[in-house]
Amino acid sequence: MTESAMTSRGRAEDDGGDLVAAGSSRDTRGEPDAARGDLVFPDGFIWGAATAAYQIEGAVAEDGRGASIWDVFSHTPGKVASGHTGDIACDHYHRYADDVRLMAGLGLTAYRFSVAWPRIVPDGSGPVNPAGLDFYDRLVDELLGHGITPYPTLYHWDLPQTLEDRGGWAARDTAYRFAEYALAVHRRLGDRVRCWITLNEPWVAAFLGYATGEHAPGRRDVPAAFRAVHHLLLGHGLAASALRSAGAAQLALTLSLSPVIEARPGSGEAAARVDALANRQFLDPALRGRYPEEVLKIMAGHGGLGHIRDGDLETIHQPLDLLGVNYYSPTYVSAAEGEPANPAFPGSEGIRFERPDRPVTAMGWPIDADGLRTLLLRLSRDYPEVGLIITENGAAFDDRADGDRVHDPERIAYLDGHLRAVHDAIMAGADLRGYFVWSLLDNFEWAYGYHKRFGIVYVDYTTMRRIPKESALWYRDVVRRNGLRNGE
Repeated sequence: MTESAMTSRGRAEDDGGDLVAAGSSRDTRGEPDAARGDLVFPDGFIWGAATAAYQIEGAVAEDGRGASIWDVFSHTPGKVASGHTGDIACDHYHRYADDVRLMAGLGLTAYRFSVAWPRIVPDGSGPVNPAGLDFYDRLVDELLGHGITPYPTLYHWDLPQTLEDRGGWAARDTAYRFAEYALAVHRRLGDRVRCWITLNEPWVAAFLGYATGEHAPGRRDVPAAFRAVHHLLLGHGLAASALRSAGAAQLALTLSLSPVIEARPGSGEAAARVDALANRQFLDPALRGRYPEEVLKIMAGHGGLGHIRDGDLETIHQPLDLLGVNYYSPTYVSAAEGEPANPAFPGSEGIRFERPDRPVTAMGWPIDADGLRTLLLRLSRDYPEVGLIITENGAAFDDRADGDRVHDPERIAYLDGHLRAVHDAIMAGADLRGYFVWSLLDNFEWAYGYHKRFGIVYVDYTTMRRIPKESALWYRDVVRRNGLRNGE
């Protein structure tokens, strides 16, 4: 796909209701019955889908939006597959009303989206852009008008480039600017938004952005990556405190979390170290007010601890109502003397990251639904004070459209298996409140460009037509029934 092939600006060919109806009749086999072995989810369970601003909105130079690090990164030759950018993406900025009607046709009760910081504060700090707030104002009203609860994420990786020019997340000042921006959004939307998610996946933002250079801003500076971790968490704490003081009803933080599994016997220390780097480096400061000792030792060897100031951890450790869980697969490791550190996990010397003999998605990620059950139970055991919500779970497969149909049985099997694992975890005591499938739409998949399709809705990037995949119709019926039929 080329950028010139993505210039259509007209309305979607069908509205959301027609799209969902295409080629499908409503399931008539009745509600799930627990006595028959069917899986029934708790009353009030949240069923949603998730997206992110840079991945779907487009309109990167409209209505006063400033440049983000992803605008600059994606326009840098060699950084994104095929030279793709998010300039147009799914054109959601112009088609949001159709997309909301599509969500309503799927019966979704909630929608997790992200707010683009450079739309709201184009220079990262200073004057607020009213036109940027107007877009999200319209989006929230459209959602509520269709009975869909908005779950905005305030940071999903699109840092204003002006702040990166001043040091980005490696600079302490960025945390304070983030809190100011969060308050600006709350002032406009706080009368209608109940739950606010501060950050999405700070591990990715810090280590893929500042250590490996795979993501924007494309830096390869391990000490900067550890400083970015701390300042992202500090920004979370400052924003959470400010939002709570301003009257926010619920606060959440979304983390990419992965159970770490010993691929070979005798690898317990290796697994514990990677767990500290991947999971507890974020869980423990946010929910315990401290860093794991293993992480502090590694951090000290990569630039020192001078960026952690007195009172920072108290600021980071804000009361949370929900912990957002993004899960895709476990991490498999084994002890391997002499193995160099994985660049994404500084401090992982002597550890080999293994590829298990399991089916994989189009991303090459192992499919392991039981890992999600294990993770949810671990979180409820170790951090019982916070409720859980799955803010992302899904899979990319090589989907092809056949007229009005997109046959994607692999995704249905993936979602079915993971939802059964979710139900098992709930029955075993996990305090899980809801599930957001990733993603509503096929979209700009970061450094992979448009080559990987995660959506339950197919996007034709030439016409921008949306086609609900068979997985979307399957998910619609799960939502309607609030459960899974036995044997499906």
